[in-house]
Amino acid sequence: MAFSFDALADPRYFAEHRAPAHSDHRWYPSDADRAAARNPLVLSLNGVWKFFHARNEEQIPAAFESPAFDCRGWADIPVPAHIQMEGYGVPQYVNQQYPWDGWEAVEPGEIPRTYNPIACYVKYFVLPESMTGKRLFLSLQGAESCAAVWLNGAYIGFSSNSFSPSEFELTEALVPGENKLAIRVYKWCSGSWTEDQDFFRFSGLFRDVYLYALPSVHLWDLKAEALLDDSFTAGTLRLSGTLYVRGDWRLTVTLDGAEAGSVSGTGGAASDGAASGGQDAAPGTASFSLEIPVPSPRLWSAETPHLYEVVLRLYDAAGILREVTAQSVGFRRFEKRGGVLCLNGKRIVFCGVNRHDFAAPVGRAVTEQDIRRDLITMKRHNINALRTSHYPNCAALYRLCDELGLYVMAENNMETHGVWNLVEAGARPLDFALPGDRADWEPMLLDRVESTYQTCKNHPSVLLWSLGNESYGGSVIAHMAERFRALDSSRLIHYEGVFHDRRYSAVSSDIESQMYTPAADIRAFLREHREKPFLSCEYSHAMGNSCG
Repeated sequence: MAFSFDALADPRYFAEHRAPAHSDHRWYPSDADRAAARNPLVLSLNGVWKFFHARNEEQIPAAFESPAFDCRGWADIPVPAHIQMEGYGVPQYVNQQYPWDGWEAVEPGEIPRTYNPIACYVKYFVLPESMTGKRLFLSLQGAESCAAVWLNGAYIGFSSNSFSPSEFELTEALVPGENKLAIRVYKWCSGSWTEDQDFFRFSGLFRDVYLYALPSVHLWDLKAEALLDDSFTAGTLRLSGTLYVRGDWRLTVTLDGAEAGSVSGTGGAASDGAASGGQDAAPGTASFSLEIPVPSPRLWSAETPHLYEVVLRLYDAAGILREVTAQSVGFRRFEKRGGVLCLNGKRIVFCGVNRHDFAAPVGRAVTEQDIRRDLITMKRHNINALRTSHYPNCAALYRLCDELGLYVMAENNMETHGVWNLVEAGARPLDFALPGDRADWEPMLLDRVESTYQTCKNHPSVLLWSLGNESYGGSVIAHMAERFRALDSSRLIHYEGVFHDRRYSAVSSDIESQMYTPAADIRAFLREHREKPFLSCEYSHAMGNSCG
């Protein structure tokens, strides 16, 4: 298996040997580790990396990923960070146009070649003893716009979604002692055609990077559904998920410290004995489900964001505790009754903002403290909702909205403004729209829907899934909406673009969403159309503090 630069232009090439997307739950090897908020099976790679900046593919040092190539004389760069904020290129602000306009004339299905900067990262590391002899994964929480990964010269895999986690198994390429991790982050790839958001354009490893090793039994994915009956006085906590296990296992659950249930089973190993490289045999997978009645639950809302703490403890065949997972859940029901949005049976009105992951000193490489400051400021100004414009935000955002009480429209990573403008202006035909009805772009965008859902699904703050922003319409977008509904029937779908292309409006959005519509025009529209709730998803656009 080898990496190919030429494949970057193909929209069907968006992931290679990337691990399946999963929930963003927090897990620990023991109760003591959880109490101390530490995990000896996780190794942060944040900090100083070795770095080389290339303007195009031809400038990349040949075989720098190989262990024989000594990168210790390269420059240093911090991770997480945008390379443009560290002196490599400059931050570029463009709105509707594509960032390569004026450099090269390219069409969808092509990417810039003369100027397409590549950030070449190298990190030398030695695994701590607690992580040796186990399956090992790399997590890139954000890499703009795509990342190709090597370990000790072996090509590991590729992913092109800038704003969702990308994870790769490293186990087979590990060596004893020092290991060399090499990552190429290209500024533009085929996925960049669907990332034409109105914001500063950056590149690089701008969110956390870390390694994690799996215990012998591990909860890979968790789905926690806090359901309410029609009277909102009785609840059911439905838990399900996927385990990586070897042999017998048992899972126990507590809810706010009280025993709530347990489930057990058997999972098979992929092979007997030790796998190659001195690693344990790879475990098989098992699934589980469990329902727990919760009488008279306290309800979650922006005004009273009550959270229950669910703790899952996973035991191996010998009855030894191997993993502790903590997940907050909130009991609430969000639904559409006629043309009205209701939370817990009562009409709800959003007083919201569109929020970017952004802080002036660091761009989108924000910290949890940056996000908390933003959200507290919003709460103090009677803002009760936010839209993650226009991509999945840093994972901390969703946890903090659960805690502080903010309603979230979780937006998928899609914007093609520079294409659909041409279609709407009549400069290009309808079949030029992206993704429009182009079947070759559909798998990439359905994959992004999957990633957005899987990572955000357990957060009570998330009330709506948004398909993306300013990408016109078409059958691909309708299929994205259908995929969200197949994954999750408890939330509604938002997409403003159907206002410009009504062909699939009944499927693509549960909301009538418009931008910058004057109040008089909203009133006129609602006199004729009451079948959907109306949401002005953008009504005032502020650059910096231009709105005061």
